[in-house]
Amino acid sequence: MSTFPAPSLRISSPPRRSPWSWLKLGLVAWLSFTACSPPPANFPYDKEPNPQTQEYVIGESDRLSIHVWNNDDLSTTIQVRPDGTITMPLIGDVSAAGSTPTALSRAITHKLSTFVKTIAEDAPVTVAVTEANSYRITVTGQISSPGVIQSTHYLQIREALALAGGPTRFASPEQTVLIRIRKDGTVVRIPIRYDWLLEGRHLEQDLVLTRGDQLFVP
Repeated sequence: MSTFPAPSLRISSPPRRSPWSWLKLGLVAWLSFTACSPPPANFPYDKEPNPQTQEYVIGESDRLSIHVWNNDDLSTTIQVRPDGTITMPLIGDVSAAGSTPTALSRAITHKLSTFVKTIAEDAPVTVAVTEANSYRITVTGQISSPGVIQSTHYLQIREALALAGGPTRFASPEQTVLIRIRKDGTVVRIPIRYDWLLEGRHLEQDLVLTRGDQLFVP
């Protein structure tokens, strides 16, 4: 029976390096790290609209309290239908979604003035949003609980993703994208470094979300 000779093991001390060699190794390692790290997102985040600074825009499923001055029969509490309209006594259907309470008040006043001549000119109709049910955000991708988030208050990106359970261990949070539809129908993809937001850095990217925004974490 033949046997293999035991392999010899030779351990040698590493060669001594000069200070300049260590400096070059450190520089190469630093350059490799920066090459692998995604560059800072170059996007004008401060130019994005903040719905908190604007009058609320009525949406479908919102519940409205409409008070007609000196006329309880015409005053009502009503929910905006999926087609964006409401139905008022005397005047019938009125488009509500997409209007502010101020604009809707003017529209109702104009329609009612044909039937009710005694409407006061200073404050004829008041419209108040009693339930904001139309503020919904979609979160998709490598997130613990993807889906639609409905909120009664405005959410920022960090809060919305936290409500969705945060990223999974397979996620690439540095490549998060906010997909937003402009008023003119244009779709814009906004790069978000969610990893930075988790560390409390570059909070200018922690935008206030608008109705219909979609967050995608790859």
